[in-house]
Amino acid sequence: MPFALLASTFATVFLAELGDKTQLAIVSISGTSNRPGAVFAGSAFALVLASLVGAAAGGSLSSVIPTDGLQLAASAGFLIIGTRLILRSGADGGEAPAATTEAAGEDAETPAP
Repeated sequence: MPFALLASTFATVFLAELGDKTQLAIVSISGTSNRPGAVFAGSAFALVLASLVGAAAGGSLSSVIPTDGLQLAASAGFLIIGTRLILRSGADGGEAPAATTEAAGEDAETPAP
């Protein structure tokens, strides 16, 4: 396995993923859960699977589906996910989940100072 290709691919993907929507989604999901290990495992598997699909498909997908169609589908997906997060945040009243306060050793009924 060519080490230079592996290293440059790693560096490129690592730098591209820092601070992007994927990382922000992971932070958001992790913030609503008290199981960061499960969030890490799920997000790592999703990134590996998405990378596998991208590497296998190469550039051939864009020759079958117009680029504008792919961008529209991606935009619609992000819009749906964002809307669900906003609605879920509004339904929670913006408060921390009970599991988070319980994990900190506080009573769920006791208001935070």
